[in-house]
Amino acid sequence: MTQELLHPTEKTLALVQSTSLTRLVAESIEELVLAGEWPPGHKLNEIALAQRFGISRGPLREAFRLLEESGLIRQEKNRGAHVREIKLSEAADLYDVRAGLDATAGRLLAPRITPEQVRTLRDMTEAMKSVPPDAVDRFHELNLGFHDCIVSMAGNPVLSEQYHRLTKLLALFRRRNLLAPMAIPHFAEEHSAIVDLLERRDGPGVAEALFAHAQGGRQRMLRDGELAEAPHHG
Repeated sequence: MTQELLHPTEKTLALVQSTSLTRLVAESIEELVLAGEWPPGHKLNEIALAQRFGISRGPLREAFRLLEESGLIRQEKNRGAHVREIKLSEAADLYDVRAGLDATAGRLLAPRITPEQVRTLRDMTEAMKSVPPDAVDRFHELNLGFHDCIVSMAGNPVLSEQYHRLTKLLALFRRRNLLAPMAIPHFAEEHSAIVDLLERRDGPGVAEALFAHAQGGRQRMLRDGELAEAPHHG
């Protein structure tokens, strides 16, 4: 039956089903990209993905469009869809904006943080302190969770949406050597100091500390990224 012959209610249901399917496929592809199954620059094969998800290519192309809008993939005429590659200079710009969002989240949260929220963040910093110096992946996971928690607790949906968009783009910049193992105790202490400022409800202080913390990450990324991109002479 064609779309034109459907009853208005059926048309609405068909649209909802199509939209839901497109979004589910987009979310599934996003998870695979962010998990590192496909590296930056990887071409997304339409036929293979349609078979993998058991769908036609129409919803898949719509999913690609959504992912292109979010910045995770790029599409080029006659070349298809590829996982986006984030250059060092763009990653530095993303870090600048993230630093501002981190600071804003801290400033919003500080005046109204609850004792329960302080305990939640304190538990996270204690977990960070117990991470062995060589467990970089575990610390990376806790670090992301800590900052996600502060943004969520700030209670501003617009800020949260923009923050998570940025962190997804930064996840494409896969330089996993950015955190030297011996730096883990230092960053655990920085997070602990941020919680101290939140507990004191020091909005300006926590904003400054979060901004400086993010800028420190930017500087490490630039330093290590430039080293990685520098030509090597034998």
